Amino acid sequence: SPCARGIHRPDDSPYPRARGCRAILFPSSSLEDNLKLLRIACLVFALVPGLYAPAQKSASGVTALVGGRLIDGYGGRPIENSVVLIEGERIKAVGTVETLKVPAGAEIISTEGMTVLPGLWDMHVHTMIVGHADYDHWDKTYQSQFESVIMPAAARQLLMAGVTSARDLGAPLDAILHVRDSIKAGKIPGPTLYVSGPFIQHQPYPGTEAYRWGVNGPDDARAKVRKLADAGVDEIKLIDQDQMTMDEVMAVVDEAHKHKLTVVAHAHRPEEIRRGLAAGVDCFEHTGLATAPEYPPDIIAALRERTAKMNLGPLYWTPTVEGLFLYDYVRDNRLVLDDPAWHDGLPRNIVDDIKLSIAHPERLPYYQITPLRKPTLKRKIEQLRESGVVLLIGTDSGIPLNFHTRSTWNELDVWVNDIGIAPMDAIRAATYWPSVLMKVEKEVGTVSEGKYADIIAVRGDVLRHIDLLQRVDIIIRHGKRYK
Repeated sequence: SPCARGIHRPDDSPYPRARGCRAILFPSSSLEDNLKLLRIACLVFALVPGLYAPAQKSASGVTALVGGRLIDGYGGRPIENSVVLIEGERIKAVGTVETLKVPAGAEIISTEGMTVLPGLWDMHVHTMIVGHADYDHWDKTYQSQFESVIMPAAARQLLMAGVTSARDLGAPLDAILHVRDSIKAGKIPGPTLYVSGPFIQHQPYPGTEAYRWGVNGPDDARAKVRKLADAGVDEIKLIDQDQMTMDEVMAVVDEAHKHKLTVVAHAHRPEEIRRGLAAGVDCFEHTGLATAPEYPPDIIAALRERTAKMNLGPLYWTPTVEGLFLYDYVRDNRLVLDDPAWHDGLPRNIVDDIKLSIAHPERLPYYQITPLRKPTLKRKIEQLRESGVVLLIGTDSGIPLNFHTRSTWNELDVWVNDIGIAPMDAIRAATYWPSVLMKVEKEVGTVSEGKYADIIAVRGDVLRHIDLLQRVDIIIRHGKRYK
């Protein structure tokens, strides 16, 4: 019972009564008699309006997270017995039970036995897709519902997985801007979204013109970027840049930087990377290079040269490997696909359509080459780390079999347990470093005074068991508690 903490609670107890609870004192020593009394009490609580009132806001307007082990995102030693005070949307103070007094009247949430950390970022999501295996069918059937149904469902699923910030890299412009702004206004639940709108490329694939914009010459490239910038996007997504002229690539990156927008570029092929580096791209996506065992020497040399230029800041890379690492497991274990969490917010007909599309994971063309790619991924990531790039957590969430409810924690788990990256480094790649790339590190990314209260907590030690992040116990975004 949620009221259990109130039963036989001494008046001088140091622990707060559970919110909204009424203590029930049982007069009889007989278990049978007390059960009868409890049934009567439950009936009274149910029938008498207002007797079991919802919790009220704290008198001081402050919420205190008390007792947990805090990983603040800066990479230092975790803070034991932490206290985090939240007032409104922001963090008022951070300390310990010994150093920071909880104001009288504050709402106290015990985080004892929990790891407290900044809300996660996923730096590569697609809210317009939710795991369906046939993109052509999906676009033709559901594009009219992207804004009203699909994107809000994806956003909610991400938030309830502990993702409080996400970078959406490819969607129809008006739809994704409306969803981003609706989240910002508090109209729908979801992570803070940083959106690119349509991809920029040489020529859109047939039927994808709503979210892929082609360019024809440097002037057109600049015009397309200006149109996106004027609409209010947060970054520019560039793909297939090896199919564009170098002048077009340079124009996209230069115009984006003039508007203070970062440029994200695909890294599937060697020439995409070479041209992206030459043009000054800020962040590359995916490990790429199909089944090649490693990156060519000239690319590694170019990466080392770029990361050595301190005046340019870090070069970022989002490898998005969890879907590739876990494909054979998902293929062979229906339990993952049968998890109803990914149904959240989706009507039954769409859920059934997705189920039908993934009924035979082993037959999906999307993943046929994956078993050959998987053995190359660890080496490629090692090369990237050795070259000095800053790796970011991102997942391509929404692609076939890759549900928003699980992709982010899976990426963290793969980094730690398959690739061998230290848990603290992996967590910083999902908290601190994304905020630096997006130039919002003064607002989010760490649990520190004055920043937005984007905080999650999970029972147990995530530095020892990173996969505990698959079940986040507390989710707070901008000071509002969603779980």
